[in-house]
Amino acid sequence: MESKRILYISQEIRPYLPESPISKPSLELPKKMNEAGHEVRVFMPRYGVINERRHQLHEVIRLSGMNIVINDMDQPLIIKVASVPQARLQVYFIDNEEYFKRKSTLINDKKELHPDNDERALFFAKSVIETVRKLGWKPDIIHVNGWFCSAVPMYLKKFNADDPHFSDAKIVYSLYNESFDGQLGPNLAAGMKFDGVEYPGFFNEPTFENLHKGALEYCDAVVKAHDEVPESLLEFAKEKDLPIFECIGEVDKPALKSFYENVVLEDVTA
Repeated sequence: MESKRILYISQEIRPYLPESPISKPSLELPKKMNEAGHEVRVFMPRYGVINERRHQLHEVIRLSGMNIVINDMDQPLIIKVASVPQARLQVYFIDNEEYFKRKSTLINDKKELHPDNDERALFFAKSVIETVRKLGWKPDIIHVNGWFCSAVPMYLKKFNADDPHFSDAKIVYSLYNESFDGQLGPNLAAGMKFDGVEYPGFFNEPTFENLHKGALEYCDAVVKAHDEVPESLLEFAKEKDLPIFECIGEVDKPALKSFYENVVLEDVTA
């Protein structure tokens, strides 16, 4: 496969957060594609639990300073960056005092979802897209990891459908078994409505399963990244006639390259 531009978006990435079924492949996937000669960009939230001094995060002044509108409220966007040791890989961090300063990730010390995860997820999705646009970088493949990023595919295909930075990009969505009880708040759908986006009804009841289904509505391919992915989600992907690539455990670089080239980019390279 000739060199491509691949954008990776994840809710957690090792070594900035502990190793998990999401954080490990969220590093290994871009690392191996970077080693294969592709141009890679990686984005994640800058949670307050991330030690900025230890990981040498620093603000990217030329990218910071934008405001992201969430339900008629302007939220300042701060972009930080760090290099993954021994991987020749840079990670961009989406930061905001209101949403990401707290010393936790997506759950509090009582193992409960933060009540504003709906707004945080929307802010993260819109911020990544705006930052990539400001970089002037046009990805060929956008690979999304985790339910916290589930609004990204819809915003790319609906809200930014005519943007030349994204109009030709193929979207891959990885499915993990990182379930949670209950659902996010109403401001996820409210924010989409405020933006004038015709969003699927799944986002009106943003449960774990519905968030994934909302993302799958706008994807071009799916990665099964965990043994225990709910069968209902795999069936939904099959109903959408989405190609499914199984990538559990160690990332098989040749197989991943083949999937990107022969399945995801089939329409582009034909």
